[in-house]
Amino acid sequence: MSEVPNVAIVGATGAVGEEMRLCLEERNFPLKSLTLLASARSAGKKMTFRGEELTVKELTHDSFEGIDIALFSAGGGISLSYGPSAAAAGCVVIDNSSAFRMDPEVPLVVPEINPEAARNAPKKIIANPNCSTIIALMGLAPLHDAFGLRSIIASTYQAVSGSGAQGIIELEEQVKAIATDQPFEMKVYPRQIAFNVIPQVDAFTDNGYTKEELKMLNEGRKILGLEHLKVSCTCVRVPVYRSHSISITAQFEKPVDVASAHAAYADRAGVKLMDDPANGVFPVPLDTTGKDDCLVGRVRKNLVFNNALDLWMVGDQVRKGAALNAVQIAELL
Repeated sequence: MSEVPNVAIVGATGAVGEEMRLCLEERNFPLKSLTLLASARSAGKKMTFRGEELTVKELTHDSFEGIDIALFSAGGGISLSYGPSAAAAGCVVIDNSSAFRMDPEVPLVVPEINPEAARNAPKKIIANPNCSTIIALMGLAPLHDAFGLRSIIASTYQAVSGSGAQGIIELEEQVKAIATDQPFEMKVYPRQIAFNVIPQVDAFTDNGYTKEELKMLNEGRKILGLEHLKVSCTCVRVPVYRSHSISITAQFEKPVDVASAHAAYADRAGVKLMDDPANGVFPVPLDTTGKDDCLVGRVRKNLVFNNALDLWMVGDQVRKGAALNAVQIAELL
């Protein structure tokens, strides 16, 4: 790889692709050139990077000649089709989809937690974890390092932007229709999302859990290197534009209390405490929207399990849960 790489964004016109471009610019990522790739429908669109107007190019299997790092954010099907082509051209792929996450030869990386994993990528592909997994583990990893994580019980409260632009549009259209007593159609979600919550994110599997819920289990084990970690998760879609929130009960190998848990977050990159509930201080989605850090609050001893804590995690799923994490992996390279 060149010391100063040529970088491409695949899916550059999507919400995460646009956020990747912003992160590269805001973090002054060192690069020789930036190539923006998307479908034929989006080819020709103009976008700005560091004051320069760039033209979006059509994604083809020949798009990666001379590219050192490609940030993929265009869906699993695109990643499966074009990721190997990019790797064959000598490019390192950082993929935001679920396509390669559980491949044993593909590292699954959160830079603040397991940066060393990025150094061993025999397929020249590195996977970005699921957004909720990243946000949850940003809060749990410091506690795991201090007390040894045994199990997680989690409920996620996921913003509609997690479904893409159409999720936001559907929420807005339903709110307007209800306010004016007009009918509306449900296209993105199986039930009304306005003024409601839906306990389904992704498709259900045979065991009653959704695919999204099982990601917390499978990805958490791989990232933390905990083969026997126990996880039970319920994922809920909520009428919030951006930033996911997660309620977590975590049980540990060692005794733990609130003061020692707070101390575990000292000097940890990417996660901050916001925990003074007596004075109304705890994180909500608006506190993290458009921001890099995940926030943790409502830390308290669990009243059911030994050596267990309850906590509340919030993070911007478009940024740290997707685009920023991918750019941070590129920074490791």
